[in-house]
Amino acid sequence: MTVSSEGKLTTGHIGLNVTDVARSITFYGTVFGFEVMAEGKEDDRRWAFLGRDGQMLVALWQQSEGTFSTNTPGLHHLSFQVETIDEVNAKADVLRELGAEFTYDGVVPHGENGESGGIFFSDPDGIRLEIYAPTGADPKKAPVAGAPTCGFF
Repeated sequence: MTVSSEGKLTTGHIGLNVTDVARSITFYGTVFGFEVMAEGKEDDRRWAFLGRDGQMLVALWQQSEGTFSTNTPGLHHLSFQVETIDEVNAKADVLRELGAEFTYDGVVPHGENGESGGIFFSDPDGIRLEIYAPTGADPKKAPVAGAPTCGFF
């Protein structure tokens, strides 16, 4: 994180451990439009810095085995905001073409009858991801009664 001259914090970038950096570069590039800003290709030290418009957003580190674990401390999920539900649905179409695993079918509201909502899915390593819009979700029942503002429970 960085601190501006006014003392406001902003998120710098997110670092993710992955099992295959090349596969993850393709996934994150296809889904989010991220470009490779820098890459380490040494056999024992594979990594990539991904971003857009000159800003690094995600760092990938090939230093893991297995799949993402939800029962140990660490990342719960990573969320990306878009402006409209139409953009959320367009990303869902891309994810379906990639064979991504969804937690729920379609846009899920952030709580009972909420206007914000998104899609909840996993990357190739099982890392839980969300793409949401702040308004425009169909105000319907959430997948779990009394749902928190997230589709992963």
